[in-house]
Amino acid sequence: MTLEITINGRKVEAENGETLLTASRRAGISIPTLCYAEGMTPTGACRLCVVEIEGRPGLAPSCATPAAAGMKVLTHSPRAVEARRTIVELLLARHPDDCLYCERSGACQLQDLAEELGIRRRRFPAEAPKTRLDISSPAIVRDPAKCILCGKCVRVCEEIQGVGAIDFSGRGSETRIAAAFDEGLNVSSCVYCGQCVRACPTGALSEQSSIDRVMEALNDPEIFVVVQHAPSISVTLGEEFGFPPGRDAAGPLTAALRRLNFDRIFDTAFSADLTIMEESAELVRRLETGGPLPMLTSCSPGWIKYVEEFFPKFIPHLSTCKSPQQMMGAVIKTFFARQAGIDPSRIYSVAVMPCTAKKFEAARPEMSRDGMPDIDAVLTTREIARMIRMGGIDLANLEPETADTPFGERTTAGKIFGASGGVMEAALRNAHYLLTGSPPEKLELTEVRGAGGIREAELEIAGKKLRVAAVSGTGNARRLLEEIEAGLKELDFIEVMTCPGGCVNGGGQPFTADPEAIRKRVRALYRLDRSGKDRVSYQNRSIQKLYREFLGEPLSEKCHQLLHTSYAPRDVTR
Repeated sequence: MTLEITINGRKVEAENGETLLTASRRAGISIPTLCYAEGMTPTGACRLCVVEIEGRPGLAPSCATPAAAGMKVLTHSPRAVEARRTIVELLLARHPDDCLYCERSGACQLQDLAEELGIRRRRFPAEAPKTRLDISSPAIVRDPAKCILCGKCVRVCEEIQGVGAIDFSGRGSETRIAAAFDEGLNVSSCVYCGQCVRACPTGALSEQSSIDRVMEALNDPEIFVVVQHAPSISVTLGEEFGFPPGRDAAGPLTAALRRLNFDRIFDTAFSADLTIMEESAELVRRLETGGPLPMLTSCSPGWIKYVEEFFPKFIPHLSTCKSPQQMMGAVIKTFFARQAGIDPSRIYSVAVMPCTAKKFEAARPEMSRDGMPDIDAVLTTREIARMIRMGGIDLANLEPETADTPFGERTTAGKIFGASGGVMEAALRNAHYLLTGSPPEKLELTEVRGAGGIREAELEIAGKKLRVAAVSGTGNARRLLEEIEAGLKELDFIEVMTCPGGCVNGGGQPFTADPEAIRKRVRALYRLDRSGKDRVSYQNRSIQKLYREFLGEPLSEKCHQLLHTSYAPRDVTR
């Protein structure tokens, strides 16, 4: 049911129950916000979206005020604009003046609002609060001095991710956002997904930067620096340089990495194929031998930590496969080192990832052998964009180049890893081959694609009925696991992506609040899949060669030594 309201003298149709903010935006009227986020509970905390409503005293927050028939609204009256200016000026009075050094400089919503509202001087001098920088996490830095108490990080952590690692603490002027007992994130229930970083409008949250370490390695002639880039990076990086969302920039990215003097550039979609070879073989073995079902995918490190903390009884259900990042790191320092005649201790292995939790994953003790880590440093999409700009490289005008052998070849099954449901789909394509000796006639498993939180499908392979589900976001994963615990669901295989939408919306991706940009990134990956010649992981000839010359066969002893791992419960009662 629709109703008619008047906004700034124009008649506008609004849906029943729709807020004034969304109705205004749909009508092309921009109302500024700081605390609002689509899909989360509106709080009206920042008050920047206040509007005047005829016949009502005071100003009303448009994000939390439902439209009513006949309502007459002024969004930019002198009173509303002055209120917004005063709010921003008060926020700036307690905000550090280090914009030139801030991680969010140029991408800060508070900075943008000061510009939009024409604020050019400080009217309310005030002493900045004394705070402590939290650098305890291997993935995320918290700078409470820059926090404006909008609460978006709290809501995304609780409502979307179902983690609740941070919350409001204290009262009045002492209010702050903190982890339990005011301790560091490293001893909290944080899964390091970085969704709070993407939600934060200022520089109060940022990733732990590895740029300096990587630059130091690149400038050392004694170190052989290898880099890999994840499947989703090519369809997101371009946004940092003005490309439209979803444009594939794999070729220019490879060219840029060569100009940054990386010695070898590999494509993580290769090791995504390797992961599928191992994971599909593991699934088939569990189906045939009665192993723990449902089998849960293990590519998303935030999801792994989530299971270790909140659902430890499901640890035996996790696939033992390392993620593509870690598998690539393992074969680089073994097979590649041997083939290239390089001492593994001289290799510095860098991963460009969409995910802040990948920094945590690379630092896990399980991801090293004899004190040598599989991966030495992880850069987010945002960090590699900074490095490209630091190198004076014009990404838009680079001739495309291809990744290096032996780990540059991929199938499109490896590429769709970047979208929620992609790991599931790729694994089932290969499982069909293992069980029947041929790929499925219909390669697309559209039932597990899309933005829905939980998508389920049922299919039959070689007479075996498989019940599968793809889950987007750990909050949705919690609901599904609780249903399984209660005996309400029976499934054989479950893919979970920590971040809503998958890696294309990872915590290390370009800052954007536009859901359409996320959808365009996903569509780009599936376009690449449709246009691919090889769409099942076993068809990757370089993978076949790797098994033939080094690994043996999937799930072999060497594969278990290099490509598989184990996990243990974590204590979250502190």
